[in-house]
Amino acid sequence: MGSKMLQIVWGVVVVLGVVSSLGGVECRKKSTRVEESLEYSAISCRAHSASISDFGGVGDGKTSNTKAFRDAINQLSQYGSDGGAQLFVPAGKWLTGSFNLTSHFTLYLHKDAVLLASQDIGEWAVINPLPSYGRGRDANGGRYISLIFGTNLTDVVITGDNGTIDGQGAFWWQQFHGKKLKYTRPYLIEIMHSDTIQISNLTLVNSPSWNVHPVYSSNILVQSITILAPITSPNTDGINPDSCTNTKIEDCYIVSGDDCVAVKSGWDEYGIAYGMPTKQLMIRRLTCISPYSAAIALGSEMSGGIQDVRAEEIVAIHTESGVRIKTAVGRGGYVKDIYVRGMSLQTMKWVFWMTGNYGSHPDTHYDPKAIPVIEGINYRDVVAENVTMAARLEGIAGNPFTGICISNVTIGMAKKAKKVPWTCTDVAGITSGVAPPPCDMLHDQGPEKIRMCDFPADNLPIDTKEVKRCSYRMNYSS
Repeated sequence: MGSKMLQIVWGVVVVLGVVSSLGGVECRKKSTRVEESLEYSAISCRAHSASISDFGGVGDGKTSNTKAFRDAINQLSQYGSDGGAQLFVPAGKWLTGSFNLTSHFTLYLHKDAVLLASQDIGEWAVINPLPSYGRGRDANGGRYISLIFGTNLTDVVITGDNGTIDGQGAFWWQQFHGKKLKYTRPYLIEIMHSDTIQISNLTLVNSPSWNVHPVYSSNILVQSITILAPITSPNTDGINPDSCTNTKIEDCYIVSGDDCVAVKSGWDEYGIAYGMPTKQLMIRRLTCISPYSAAIALGSEMSGGIQDVRAEEIVAIHTESGVRIKTAVGRGGYVKDIYVRGMSLQTMKWVFWMTGNYGSHPDTHYDPKAIPVIEGINYRDVVAENVTMAARLEGIAGNPFTGICISNVTIGMAKKAKKVPWTCTDVAGITSGVAPPPCDMLHDQGPEKIRMCDFPADNLPIDTKEVKRCSYRMNYSS
């Protein structure tokens, strides 16, 4: 448990004081030319490259660079059909409002670069709510555009040498808690209606709300991302694939005030009407610290359906639950063909949690006959320690959650654990090699019928996506 203890210590350090101050830059009055050599892996390399400083950007943490980013991306968009372009962000603190990306484009952050989200609300345009949600998550009506935004794009890379994107979220959290927001808070990165997207090798801190939100998109790679937010910050979900197909999330470390990964597909009647599921999702080598939420959540907005989710090598420390399924009457849709193996959990309230009573509707127009279908849920190879309750499984009366399989699971209960480790209502399934013994609704197969729950042997298409080694020599003003 030595490495886990180190993770716990690190998590506590992060939570107590998220975001260290990174170094500044030289005064532009003494501008000099600087050369940087870049090497990194990406789905595409680019034929053209420029620095934000070439467009008047100033990395002093005070000057607004919104226009510089918008001008740079607009200028570089002309190379989309000529090998694409890369925008380099050097060391410094680059204050900016929202800006939109373009196709065949890479945004690259130097290891000592910090994008600082502007706290001037005038730099955040208001856009329409997502059609599969019908309204904003925080308030009726529109939502503030995300810091880094793109729609209808192809072949986009957001990466760096672990550079930082700082949402300066405290301003937004205070507005939210004070019920002063007319619109939904912005996210750090949102990509809509797009294909072939890479988000990798970055540190995201203090997001106003969700951190990474691919929606209505396909062929998405989210890799080697560190996400940090105070554990009491509201709705700072880590990575939320939403109505997306063929997505891989791997090698990510998340400390947040909400679910580390939340899988979604629209809300009640709006999600049902939009009808775009999340499917073919791989989550691999995720480390999560979230005392009030889940390492992986499915829902609660799942009305377009969630299918074929695979998760393996999951570590959760001081997190409320390992895997949580959240739904309710009125959601409709389905969560099925879920496969989880290889979870290592330390200090949990629940290991497994399913609920059909989540509530939280966008309005009063949902269909009370829209009953979600939850079936084919497979968990195997789980070790958990210091657990308050093994599982809380609550289906829907008259519409039980079925096809639940749990195998090879050892749960060490805490000293002050609940006397009854499992509670089950309106669920059905089987177990094999599970301790402590589960509820009767999950029939124990017995030692003579040891059965491992399913996990697909095939690869998802995103697992076969090849990345290239890109290298550049950057010359820019500093």
